Amino acid sequence: MSGLELFAAALGVVAVWLTVKQNPWCWPIGLVMVVLYSWIFYEVKLYSDMLLQLIYAVLQLYGWWQWTRPGRPAEARHVTRLALPAVGAGLAIGLLASLGLGAAMAHWTDAAQPWLDAALTAFSLVAQLWMAQKRLQCWTLWVVLDVIFVGLFLYKGLYLTAGLYALFTLIAVRGYLEWRRDPALVPA
Repeated sequence: MSGLELFAAALGVVAVWLTVKQNPWCWPIGLVMVVLYSWIFYEVKLYSDMLLQLIYAVLQLYGWWQWTRPGRPAEARHVTRLALPAVGAGLAIGLLASLGLGAAMAHWTDAAQPWLDAALTAFSLVAQLWMAQKRLQCWTLWVVLDVIFVGLFLYKGLYLTAGLYALFTLIAVRGYLEWRRDPALVPA
């Protein structure tokens, strides 16, 4: 465990908790966290996770814009549920991206866990996009992914990060429960 990992983990807890509370400050704090984690994952050869963090950086800006719509607060996002076909489409895209990225990482890099890392990366992008759009189902997907991430990070010796993702799992459950009770929740 490094000081960098400790700082990134602390920022992660704050960012995800603010997301549960629908506080738009989750996005800039999350931006700093993902930039730090991109370096951490590079050092342990989890290249798909490193790329994921860099893509998250862009999605942090997208989420900030989606949640605040500068100058037009009436158009800010409200929590919605995705229709079943949209959930299926998102998961299918995640699967296809997993296969493509996994093949690339297995063939062209010395990635530690190319297929698992790629699958977690692809489905995390789906979950992150759904989160930026305030889709209730993002939390269910995050719970599943976070549990698997815990195992991967334990395997790679990133014990603090594994603990962080275990905490993320609990926070994701809380996020689902809070967003489900949100009075502004509207069907997709």
